[in-house]
Amino acid sequence: MDQPSGGISLEIVGVSKRFLARGRMVEALAPVDLQVKAGELICLLGPSGCGKSTLLSIIAGLEPPSGGLIRAGGRKVQGPGIDRVLLFQEAALFPWLDVQHNVAFGLRQAGMPEAERMRMAREYLELVHLSGFEHSYVHQLSGGMRQRVALARALVLNPAVLLMDEPFGALDALTRDKLQIELETIWAATGKTILFVTHNVREAVALGDRVLVFSPRPGRIIQEFSITLPRPRSLEHHQTIDQAREILAVLHAGQRPDEEANDEW
Repeated sequence: MDQPSGGISLEIVGVSKRFLARGRMVEALAPVDLQVKAGELICLLGPSGCGKSTLLSIIAGLEPPSGGLIRAGGRKVQGPGIDRVLLFQEAALFPWLDVQHNVAFGLRQAGMPEAERMRMAREYLELVHLSGFEHSYVHQLSGGMRQRVALARALVLNPAVLLMDEPFGALDALTRDKLQIELETIWAATGKTILFVTHNVREAVALGDRVLVFSPRPGRIIQEFSITLPRPRSLEHHQTIDQAREILAVLHAGQRPDEEANDEW
């Protein structure tokens, strides 16, 4: 049996991914090695198709690696588990359920009594600043509000690891900036381990304890940046901009000449 790793929340050991596409084998992810401390917030940056989202799916247990292994809390990942929850760019809420029942859905699946799961749903809706919207439906919410509901639905399960795949990518700039601040506040309050995929370099600097830069496919970590700027961090502060400029240079240097630059400043 795997032994717990103490302060290590995730161990990624030689994880790679290959798949068959149009009759040929494609290497999506080169072997990746990474240790993530409990409570860290790590941002993943890289060009589209470099395997960042694939890595999150493997960590979540939604697809197997072609090579290597992942340990979460010292135990080998062999499938999905409520200790690791993945949030996508689209909130993926159930339109036939109101907000409170969307948040409580996972607790219902786990067999929790209704009164307790409704209480917990209200508690986490308050955490994401949606008190008063418990009985609203998805079509009545803005994009930012939907993402808050999705975040509450993930947090109510009390996962050790939160995996976030460009969760703010489809939002307008003002809503995105506000949710970045709220996510940092929630992370500080809950102590969750977070892996956060983004194409926005300044967002990565503002949020991350570390920023990992991936190469084009097959994706591999080409450089790691430790972000030591004091929190909270402003997107417009000169230190954030200077650090982002340094990371952006590495991103551009790592792209192939024919690679379309899609990172955001």
